Amino acid sequence: KEIVADTKERIITVEEKLKEKGTRDDIDNEDVQESYFRYMEENPNAGVVNEEEDIIDYDSDGNPILERKKVIDPLPPLDHSTIEYQPFERNFYAPHEEIESLSDDQVDELRRKLGIKVSGLSPPHPVSSFAHFGFDDSLLSAVRKSEYTQPTPIQAQGIPVALSGRDMIGIAKTGSGKTAAFIWPLLIHIMDQRELQKGDGPIGVILAPTRELSQQIYHEAKKFGKVYNINVVCAYGGGSMWEQSKACQEGAEIIVATPGRLIDLVKKKVTNLQRVTYLVFDEADRMFDMGFEPQVRSIANHVRPDRQTLLFSATFRKRVEKLARDILADPIRVVQGEVGEANEDVTQIVEVLPLGPAKWTWLMRRLVAFTSEGSVLIFVTRKANSEELAANLRAKDFELGLMHGDMSQVERNEIISAFKKKEFSILVYLLTARGLDIPHIKTVINYDVARDIDTHTHRIGRTGRAGTKGHAYTLVTEKDKEFAPHLVRNLEGANQHVPPSLLDLAQKCPWFKTNRYKGGKGKIMAGRGLGCKERPGLGSENSTKVQDAMILSSFRPSTAGPQSDRLSAMKSAFYSQFRGSFVSAQEQDKSASEENYAAAGGASQLNTAIMQPQMIQPSGIGGASRMGLGSDGPPKKKKKSRWD
Repeated sequence: KEIVADTKERIITVEEKLKEKGTRDDIDNEDVQESYFRYMEENPNAGVVNEEEDIIDYDSDGNPILERKKVIDPLPPLDHSTIEYQPFERNFYAPHEEIESLSDDQVDELRRKLGIKVSGLSPPHPVSSFAHFGFDDSLLSAVRKSEYTQPTPIQAQGIPVALSGRDMIGIAKTGSGKTAAFIWPLLIHIMDQRELQKGDGPIGVILAPTRELSQQIYHEAKKFGKVYNINVVCAYGGGSMWEQSKACQEGAEIIVATPGRLIDLVKKKVTNLQRVTYLVFDEADRMFDMGFEPQVRSIANHVRPDRQTLLFSATFRKRVEKLARDILADPIRVVQGEVGEANEDVTQIVEVLPLGPAKWTWLMRRLVAFTSEGSVLIFVTRKANSEELAANLRAKDFELGLMHGDMSQVERNEIISAFKKKEFSILVYLLTARGLDIPHIKTVINYDVARDIDTHTHRIGRTGRAGTKGHAYTLVTEKDKEFAPHLVRNLEGANQHVPPSLLDLAQKCPWFKTNRYKGGKGKIMAGRGLGCKERPGLGSENSTKVQDAMILSSFRPSTAGPQSDRLSAMKSAFYSQFRGSFVSAQEQDKSASEENYAAAGGASQLNTAIMQPQMIQPSGIGGASRMGLGSDGPPKKKKKSRWD
């Protein structure tokens, strides 16, 4: 009995100790299935994937949108009246005698050939050769080495404006050469000023919305800045703050930066904006889309008021226009082509394909031919799609690179560098590629359509750069019917062929079909496609009265009766009245017939009033011929250089 009692006490003691340790006998005695069923009862949602949590939202550049982003406060207001700024020279442009001697009509004709529209007070004449800019031999040599043969339209008009010291609004399509249009004048501007002293900030600041665009501008500025030993720094979020700070403190005449990183550098007193006299905003519309308007305005307000400011944008929305009014002084506006239109140097080809593997089959049949012509850029819209496509292409022995928003900045730079060096000829890309300037890209493939038409325009702008030709293929399926109408209008605006299959797909979108038949039209549609047209001959202002009578004699009233609609009733009444008094035209009574015709109410006048709307002259910004262009311009000034 004592042994049994002692054993029970020990068992109780062991059970108490196990309970203290959190061990349960009921679990220890469970087999695998029982344990699984008990766990599922306690956790009914275990193993269920929350689709909402699994979906990652991306911005238009393909970067993942994080819930917690660093909020960048704008720079505080600055009282410029308390700062004594040193005067600086703005005008370095001496018009070439060949350009200065052009008449107003010749200037207008040159602008028409270049496809540019200019507005503003006394803009300088456009040029047709690099020799007309007045650059020195060293800069001209660097320009020629860059394989430029002649100025692009935005350069032909924009560089004389910038060299004249005027503020400018440049609206140009992608791949127009606008980067050089503000970098070359900046170099001349810098060389006229004294060298930087310890603690001085930059002389020129170029703001861009994204890291990729900042780096592309940086490489262009560095390439041409070497001519004059000008230091350039690129500052952007995601890069090393320590390295960027050190480069700024060592002295840089030019800083290319994103708005947020520049504000960080100024707040940490790494640099300052007191010596900035040349300020550039590139892709201003994109900055606003990304929510940088307060930061952009604060940076502009921190720079001396008498600075020279250049603003470039692919579109000119109201917010951008308001910014231009606030920060620019008497600007000259230069527009190349239609605002926001696609590049006509790019041949766009749209393929409407069935759902399923049709896209992959199409790509496999043509990819070898595409790579033989040059590098190929393939756009997709989701990370999973990009990885799957890249894996399938590698399985077919294609050498390629893959780039998406989840990659670090170092990885992105390595891939872009390898692609530029032609280490591989295919790049599968998830971003919008704003600022991706690689001349040997000959083919762009929109494997997945873009999220919006602006992104599509920037995608296809990766080829056909600076006047070269390129091809852009867009693969469309039934699920893209909401995007098809925008694509139709984009093609029409760039004078590209619209395949009937794409138009049929667009017609499935109710708003497009309704607007199309009601006469609604996109950019320069002008009666193309299914837009309603007036019947020829009816109500023509150039028709004689006898011709009108012949038309009326062949007219048949509506079979639905004159009461079917008001127009039919009026036509029927005038038709009957005129037929009752109509006499075959004879020389002796022709005048009498015309009098009878006039007495009948003038059917042609009625038809003209009904069928033809009153023409209204558009009141948009006037062209060069309405701005009083003349040969009187700013006085010639000899270009200076601090190296003289």
